[in-house]
Amino acid sequence: MPKILVSDPIANEGVELLQSQGETDVKTGLSPDELISIIGQYDALVVRSETKVTSEVIAAGDKLQVIGRAGVGVDNIDLDAATRKGISVVNAPTGNTIAAAEHTIAMMLALSRNIPQANQSLRSGEWKRSTFTGVELRNRLLGVIGIGKVGREVIQRAQSFQMKILAYDPFVSAEHATLLGIEIVPLERLLAESDFICLHTPLTESTRGMINDERLSIVKPSVRILNIARGELIDENALARAVEEGRVAGAAIDVFSSEPPKDDNPLLKSERIIVTPHLGASTQEAQEEVAREVAEQIICVLQGQSARYTVNAPIVLPDSQATLSPYIPVASQAGRLATQLSNGQMSSIKLKFEGDISNYETNILKAACVMGLLGPISDQRINLVNADFIAAERGLRITEEKGPGPEQYGNLITVEVETSEGITIVSATHMRGETHIVRIGEYWIDIVPTGGYLLFTDHQDKPGMIGAVGTIIGQHDINIGFMEVGRMESRGRATMILGLDDDVPEAALDEVRKLDDVYTVRIALL
Repeated sequence: MPKILVSDPIANEGVELLQSQGETDVKTGLSPDELISIIGQYDALVVRSETKVTSEVIAAGDKLQVIGRAGVGVDNIDLDAATRKGISVVNAPTGNTIAAAEHTIAMMLALSRNIPQANQSLRSGEWKRSTFTGVELRNRLLGVIGIGKVGREVIQRAQSFQMKILAYDPFVSAEHATLLGIEIVPLERLLAESDFICLHTPLTESTRGMINDERLSIVKPSVRILNIARGELIDENALARAVEEGRVAGAAIDVFSSEPPKDDNPLLKSERIIVTPHLGASTQEAQEEVAREVAEQIICVLQGQSARYTVNAPIVLPDSQATLSPYIPVASQAGRLATQLSNGQMSSIKLKFEGDISNYETNILKAACVMGLLGPISDQRINLVNADFIAAERGLRITEEKGPGPEQYGNLITVEVETSEGITIVSATHMRGETHIVRIGEYWIDIVPTGGYLLFTDHQDKPGMIGAVGTIIGQHDINIGFMEVGRMESRGRATMILGLDDDVPEAALDEVRKLDDVYTVRIALL
């Protein structure tokens, strides 16, 4: 019978489920040394956020098969150390979905009817009914940014209030949106037309500070903004200014860039901004469901089954490890770049595996591709176990092709992303110990993504074009690490890729866009 250690408090429902499957000890408040001294006798470890599962703890866990996080984030677990030792790490990403969605609706109602302000006024001895006249949700336009699990639950509840829904999420197919009864629109339209806006997107480099001065300049002055997702999605100073200046009617905030927020946080100063101390998951039911969910994942692993919410990288089987392992980062990089270069609503993904790698089971490469494509925008980690599930959840079709490799490359991985705007193609391979991006669209190139930023231009090949772009970049004190040009013919359509050490400000991109015969300009982060 396996032995299980629960080192942080979780709901009794989870503990009882674990006890039904193995000898379960609940020992909370352990010091790092105490945990290291006893972990060697356990097959499974369950934590929340208090216990730090360091590489030292993992090294001492001679019998450990699985580590479970009763919650979503796994920042307190050394995933690399666990993966190297073949230990599965699982979490409970859906247990608090309903709680977060209901808190969003509660905040929306409180915001629309001025409930906290009216409560405080009445308790102060005032009777000011006309001061707190609100607005109805019925027939209002709700803009939902991010249609993950929480976003979908919010949509369902908002529809029961007869709200009309606009949504922004480039990684959800139009067909899937139709099934939800919503309209997918560009972010700018959502911001300009919505009466309420709620954020339910993960925090990535592309979403950090997405609600800023520029985007708040296009909203209606009657709009009300809610954030129950991640504090860093909003420029807090910009939102506070917009509310105080009457450019935004109000806001409801449950999460902050720094928690607890500092006393000088501007969102705490305005009476038209409702704030709560990160209560999105704080319900009895959510805590019970999270405990139950992580216990089920632990039991799956201990019984030799695959857990749906495994968050660390899958292990490559020994017979294919030498061939496939170098191509896992290749597949991930190709997918990541394809996402950043595509426009429009994603509908389908075609993966091509050519060369020796096509002779093996390529599920792990497929998972790596999907991880690169959707990882930055998904609210859970994507891996071998859940890649198909995550893609299907977003209404995306994934097909695979296999065949012999092209003459110039031993193995080649190609990602084709079809969107409402067209098809984006990225091919990559592994050469001389490094990942090489060798194709963008119809252009054959050779770049090594060693980190930093890539600037892509689609332009007319003509004398002076390279120099003109380089001059603009240099004038903005941005260092160029390398340059690659692909073209179909002399003085025809061409693409140029600049490897940059620094991010490119929007002003520099605008200057490049204004050059004669420059058609498109894109930035990618690798």
